[in-house]
Amino acid sequence: MFGLRGKDLAIDLGTANTLIYEKGKGLVLNEPSIVALRDIGGRKEVVAIGAEAKVMLGRTPDGVKVIRPIRTGVIADFEVAALMLSHFLGKAREKTFTLFFKPRIIVGVPSGITEVEKRAIKDSIEGAAQEVRLIDEAMAAAIGCGLPVTEATASLIVDI
Repeated sequence: MFGLRGKDLAIDLGTANTLIYEKGKGLVLNEPSIVALRDIGGRKEVVAIGAEAKVMLGRTPDGVKVIRPIRTGVIADFEVAALMLSHFLGKAREKTFTLFFKPRIIVGVPSGITEVEKRAIKDSIEGAAQEVRLIDEAMAAAIGCGLPVTEATASLIVDI
């Protein structure tokens, strides 16, 4: 009714970059999946996220670590990944979707991940979403390429 619902977003949590796509607008965020942290008495304090953190690679002062919370397509550090995703969704929100209605989000996940890893991904996003769904990355790629995924025909997806 009157367009009063959240937007539809797709997230690609890549080891190198995180991409956020909005239905009808296209790619709204493409940032490195990198976080710079400072450890203060056992508590992690974010120094920089994304492109700002990438600039710091190899140039960090004492006490600051630059990490990649996503490794081989799965969350390696849940707490840091959740902070990173929250930051990226906030940046995407500034560019695109409403503050009042949470988006529906679909996240591409590698086919070999465990149920625990899937739960970690969902948990890290659920607070910012009306609904979260996971889709196998190969299936998402096939749909994106326009392959007939509902038909009984063979196709091959190669991720290089």
